[in-house]
Amino acid sequence: MKIISWNANGIRSVYSNGFLNWFKKEKSDFVCLQEIKAQEGQIPKEILELKNYYSYFNYAKKKGYSGTAIFTNKKPLKIITKLGLKRFDNEGRLLRLDYKNFTLINVYLPHGGRNKENLKYKIEVYKKLLQYLNKIKTQKILIVGDFNIAHKEIDLARPKQNQNNIMFTLEERKQIDKIIELGFVDTFRKFNKKGENYTWWPYFANARVRNLGWRIDYAFSSQTLSSLIKKAFILEKVVGSDHCPIGIEV
Repeated sequence: MKIISWNANGIRSVYSNGFLNWFKKEKSDFVCLQEIKAQEGQIPKEILELKNYYSYFNYAKKKGYSGTAIFTNKKPLKIITKLGLKRFDNEGRLLRLDYKNFTLINVYLPHGGRNKENLKYKIEVYKKLLQYLNKIKTQKILIVGDFNIAHKEIDLARPKQNQNNIMFTLEERKQIDKIIELGFVDTFRKFNKKGENYTWWPYFANARVRNLGWRIDYAFSSQTLSSLIKKAFILEKVVGSDHCPIGIEV
């Protein structure tokens, strides 16, 4: 079973940049998107009519902002779109599909703001998410998405220059520590301990070509599923967004 996660930075934007061809080529069982930036009625018809796939969306109330989506060839038993935090839930940042043998959670965690104006909100979201995960951690859980935090120095190109910057403050990095302390496994690091593996690059200074990036997109598995993860990967050559897709095979 193959699961892919991608911050699309606009589903209509990636659609115009060859999303359908890429999607069909990948033949994934699940494709989880974050930051779709669309409302109901704005999703291209071809995406909604993908053969042999069900599509699920959690739209933000604010137009052209946030939102999540999952495309899957496996119909879920239950769909959940709420974390229990009003602002977060209004922004469409969580999409959970429950199956008989496992649960898949697609998340888009807040950025925090370049000037840290939303850092308090970001930490509040993580606190709520950790409480949420703690209640279900004994189940078979996969949680994928854009976490907007580089965990270790190995996870960004210029750690020393960014020590006090958003997405790499000590307070933020501790949130990823706490997810791992709950028993969740960073699947990419299970297979790859090397640096220069990034999932997001700033648009300025030709950063992507120079590989001046950050690894802020993750696929975490519960301990109960960890032994079944056979592969974890980053598709750094896939363009169309400032992020690239990541994935796992289970």
